[in-house]
Amino acid sequence: MQVLVRDNNVDQALRVLKKKLQREGVFREMRLREAFEKPSVKRARQKSEAISRQRKLARKQLQRDGLLPAPKRSRPHKRSFLRTIRLFSGLMPIATQS
Repeated sequence: MQVLVRDNNVDQALRVLKKKLQREGVFREMRLREAFEKPSVKRARQKSEAISRQRKLARKQLQRDGLLPAPKRSRPHKRSFLRTIRLFSGLMPIATQS
């Protein structure tokens, strides 16, 4: 795996690397390999993961077909929403960096 560091921006390169490792499932595999997992426990875990994957696929398919409503979006907290409105309406001063 290779990550390019642009303009000596190591923080951004680290974020990109973490995202790539997350997508590949490296963190999950490391967590699973921390301790020995009995074969019976491993089978049970794999079975429950497969069941949840199938349920998720079925739910998504039903939502696409219109038989299930789409999941509700989470609304922003009222206080932060009001702050955003005040900020854009000009009622709240914007903090400037010195």
